[in-house]
Amino acid sequence: MASTTYKPAIMSASLGRAAQHDFDYKVEQASKAGFKAIEIFFEDLEKVGRDLVAKNGGDASNTAELTTEQLLAAASHCYDTCQRNGLEVLDLQPFLFYEGLLDRAQHARLIEKMKVWLQLAKRLHTTTIQIPANFLPADQLTGDFDVIAADLRLVADMGAAETPAVRYAYESLCWSTHVDTWDKGWDIVRRVDRPNFGTCLDTFNIAGRVWADPTSPTGKAPNADADLKDSLERLVRDVDLSKVFLVQVVDAERMTTPLVAGHPFHIEGNPPRMNWSRHARAFMYETDRGAYLPAEDVARAIISGLGYKGYVSMELFSRTMSELGQQVPVEHARRGIVAWKKLQERLCLNE
Repeated sequence: MASTTYKPAIMSASLGRAAQHDFDYKVEQASKAGFKAIEIFFEDLEKVGRDLVAKNGGDASNTAELTTEQLLAAASHCYDTCQRNGLEVLDLQPFLFYEGLLDRAQHARLIEKMKVWLQLAKRLHTTTIQIPANFLPADQLTGDFDVIAADLRLVADMGAAETPAVRYAYESLCWSTHVDTWDKGWDIVRRVDRPNFGTCLDTFNIAGRVWADPTSPTGKAPNADADLKDSLERLVRDVDLSKVFLVQVVDAERMTTPLVAGHPFHIEGNPPRMNWSRHARAFMYETDRGAYLPAEDVARAIISGLGYKGYVSMELFSRTMSELGQQVPVEHARRGIVAWKKLQERLCLNE
C-alpha cells in the first residue's frame, strides 16, 4: 500500500492461532500495542464465521463447510472490529495452491473460489490479496513459468475488473516447489505483466533461501554471505518499486540440531524450510529466542535501497502461537511492536 510514511502492520495470525484465540481480542491487542493495520488470514474468517453460526444456533463444527454468505458475514464482522480499533485491513491471504496445477479441473474450482475471495476483499475494504507461490508436490505442478504466469494473469484480470481494482501480491516462499527465490518470483511478475500484479518481499523467505539452511549444522548455506550480498544487489537493481505491494519483516530461530528426520519439528513429506517456518520464526532482533538471520540487511535493501515507503508487516509464524491463554495475543503484539520500533530506529524510519 503506497504511502509517504512507514506504518507498522501485524499479521493477525501472529497474535495466536485462529482456532484458539478470539479474533476481536487479537485485534484489540494489536491496536493497543500501537499497530496501524493487520493482515487477515482466511483462517480468521473461518473462525469468526463458525463463531457467528454457533451464536445463531447452527452447526459450527470444523467439518461443516461455511457458505459464501456466512464467510461474507464474517468478513463484515472482521472489518467492523478493525474499524472500532482504528486498524486498516492491509490484505487478505493466503490464496493457496493455485498456479501451475496439472489438474485443470482443480484450477477451474479455484477460479470459482477466487470469485468469492474478491467479494471477501470488498467486505474487508482491502484491495490486496496475497498469493504464495505454490508448494504442492512437484508431480502435481508444472515448472513452466509461462503456464504459471498465464494462470496468475487470469486472476489479475479478474481483480482488475473489480471496483476498486484488486491487487495481487505474489510471494516466493523459500520452500515453494518451483518459485522459491525473490528473483524467480520477480520473473513471474514480469511475465504476468499486469499493473495490479506485484510482489511481496519477505525477509524470512529471502534470507531463509539464499543465506540459511535449517538442515545444516551451521544453520547457513554454502557461500551464504556472498550469495546474499549478490542477491540483494540484484534486488535493488532489478525490482521495480511500483510493483512491491507488500513488505514483511521477520527472523527465525537457529536450530540447535539440524532439522532433519528425528528433529521435533520434522514432519515427513514437508520441505525442511516449511517445517522451520511454521514452528520457529521469531520477530526481528529476538536473539534471546535464537533469531539469527540477516533480516535487517534484507529489510535495509528493500526499504533504503529500493526506496520502499508504506506498511511494514511484522509477520510471524511460530509454535508460540498455539499456546493457550489470554496473554498469548498480548505478548505477541508487544513483541511485534518492540521489533518494529527497533527496526524504525536502526533504519531511521519516520512514522
